[in-house]
Amino acid sequence: MHKPIALLLTGTLILSSCGTLRDSRINPRNWFGSSREVAVRAPAENVNPLIPEEEDKVKFNKDKSKEDTTILLRDVTDLRVEQTSTGAIIYAAGLPTRQGAYDVHLRRREGGDESVLELEFRVAYPEQATQRGSEFSRTVRAAYSLSRQELNGIGLIRVIGADTARETRRR
Repeated sequence: MHKPIALLLTGTLILSSCGTLRDSRINPRNWFGSSREVAVRAPAENVNPLIPEEEDKVKFNKDKSKEDTTILLRDVTDLRVEQTSTGAIIYAAGLPTRQGAYDVHLRRREGGDESVLELEFRVAYPEQATQRGSEFSRTVRAAYSLSRQELNGIGLIRVIGADTARETRRR
């Protein structure tokens, strides 16, 4: 009679402690919460638009493959962070202004606070005109991988678009 009661009490105690671990900071599934939309701050540039930028005098030498033709995506619509065995993967979805967006990627923005990871959501558009299309047909997605070492000092992840940004904080 004493053994079943002891086993029942032990099982009850172990099972009740699972809820505590589920909500703790030790659990890697609780590292980041759901994302929310935030206002975008335009970066301050010290460029005079009346003075032309210096160009290469020899035009035929220019290597077009090294030019960055990407621009910031208009709207960032979704952001989530999922843990992996080696760190985390940041998934983002966005809405470009028209169909045909390609070379979609998240680019790390350098500088600023080291506890904040800022990623720019960048896309390239074809030179020819394309239709606007429905939101579903224009939606693009990108991912960015982080190792555990890179994740250590990060408390906030922000994905920036031209008009909107989304961010998620570590719990």
